[in-house]
Amino acid sequence: MSRAGRLGVGVIGAGRVGPVIAAALAGAGHALTGITGGSDPDRVEAVLPGIPTLTADEVVRRSELVVLAVPHDELPGLVAGLAELGAWQVGQLVMHVDPAYGIDVLAPAATRGAIPLAVHPAITFTGTSIDVRQLHGAYAAVTAPAAVQPIAQALAVELGCEPIVIAEADRAAYAEAITTATEFSASIVRQSSALLAQAGIEEPGRYLSALIHSTVDRALTAPDG
Repeated sequence: MSRAGRLGVGVIGAGRVGPVIAAALAGAGHALTGITGGSDPDRVEAVLPGIPTLTADEVVRRSELVVLAVPHDELPGLVAGLAELGAWQVGQLVMHVDPAYGIDVLAPAATRGAIPLAVHPAITFTGTSIDVRQLHGAYAAVTAPAAVQPIAQALAVELGCEPIVIAEADRAAYAEAITTATEFSASIVRQSSALLAQAGIEEPGRYLSALIHSTVDRALTAPDG
């Protein structure tokens, strides 16, 4: 997708993910139409200075690409609720960034003519501009109807990621892998840091940094990894 094909992008979800996705797409040349309100407007302003704050239905009305970056449990109800309001538009791109869902969750929008896309960038978001740099060199899981899969892949590339196609039936296994890698590793690091602190090490995180990175690198490059 070139700058000649610039889209008006709106974001529903002002947590750690939505503003970063918006900033990355703006950096690729797309125009931001607005974002829904969140609990930390100062953080959103730091990532997206001057972006209008809109209601969810107004974001949909103004945008050619709607990015849904809401908590997992809220996504189905949000898509269905906007469908009941008649908000979705024919030919509009609707992209969510949840690892566990494919495009089935977007069916209420698709039945009204919207184009469903699922693109999950595989990074841990902090909600700051640091994430935009982290996207470069990361991978993104892409699920979309075959006819529009190139659009989903192009958006992943514009985020800075390398797209990897994941079939709808494989999204659950993909999500489990992501959860295992993030939650389990974070829990182990916290546990190890606490034990080192008990042993009198003042900066356990710094102490563990080289050890953890080298261990992970070895695990990722092992023949059976």
